[in-house]
Amino acid sequence: MNKIVEILPDLTALVERSSEIIVEKLQAAIAKNGRATIALAGGSTPKPVYEKLSTQALPWDKVHIFWGDERYVSPDHPDSNQRMARLAWLDTVPIPPANIHPMPTDAADPAIAAQQHNAELQAFFQTRSGEFPAFDVILLGIGDDAHTASLFPQTEALQVRDRLVTVGNKDGQPRITLTIPTINQAHTVLFMIAGANKQPALAQIFAPVADEITYPARSIQPQGTLWWLLDQAAGENLQST
Repeated sequence: MNKIVEILPDLTALVERSSEIIVEKLQAAIAKNGRATIALAGGSTPKPVYEKLSTQALPWDKVHIFWGDERYVSPDHPDSNQRMARLAWLDTVPIPPANIHPMPTDAADPAIAAQQHNAELQAFFQTRSGEFPAFDVILLGIGDDAHTASLFPQTEALQVRDRLVTVGNKDGQPRITLTIPTINQAHTVLFMIAGANKQPALAQIFAPVADEITYPARSIQPQGTLWWLLDQAAGENLQST
């Protein structure tokens, strides 16, 4: 794994740098494979990044959009990660509808939806059971509790190693999430972190020793490149790392 940590002066610089890396990685994947795959993050920090990406002149017909996790709500619900990304980015660029691959949230049982999306990913990436696809880019954030995607502390989802997708649990509310081995198979994993409130979680994530079940973002150790992009407020205590 190649780990890169960059601390940017402010949120504007974080957005610029994140967009720059994403565009670079997507273009490289398209040049190499004829297509690019990216899994999106939810939350407030990625939204201005998506707005920035909507202004880029990429060959959108060659970009395939996925999500790292999704709240178990309808696609038009205010809490939907899909809805946020569509409004900020996807609805404003000429990307074919078939290139957008949302996590399903309409099954009566979230476990069935997770199975459906698992099968969708296997079909798209042409992987067999037990194999994990290599996304070109996976975008992530962290919560104050050091969770990432919908991999929350002390939850069953952290133990899943035999599937691409599973059910996450946030205070009894189901989520759909990529599993740790799926994320770790990516060519590029990009964390985008803003705000001083993330400092305690980052201290544990970057500590030489800490519990991955308690601080799940520690489990993200991709076979490709791991980028941590932090604004000054989030990263000031990591200056010496």
